[in-house]
Amino acid sequence: QVQLVESGGGLVQPGGSLKLSCAASGIIFRTRTMGWYRQAPGKQRELVARITSDFITNYSESVKGRFTIYRDNAGDTVTLQMNSLRPDDTAVYFCNGDPPFGSWGQGTRVTVSS
Repeated sequence: QVQLVESGGGLVQPGGSLKLSCAASGIIFRTRTMGWYRQAPGKQRELVARITSDFITNYSESVKGRFTIYRDNAGDTVTLQMNSLRPDDTAVYFCNGDPPFGSWGQGTRVTVSS
């Protein structure tokens, strides 16, 4: 059974940084494309960053140049480094496969506010 555990969220001022981590189990991690998603209040969940098994990365236009995704296949973790945070980055962030696996973790809440 897939298990995804996200951590690292919190309250940060605009312009600040956060690093989110996700630990995955129950999958052959190194073979899977992984992604970070977010869901803002009243909005649909969206994919903001993804990294393939070959370490190729893609970003949504809204986070390109500010967020960096990377993975550690030895530890089955995927990380999202978020810099230059803006209030509109406020959301609950989730990791999952791309396409998503059948289950989701609880996510980690990021609030960007002064």
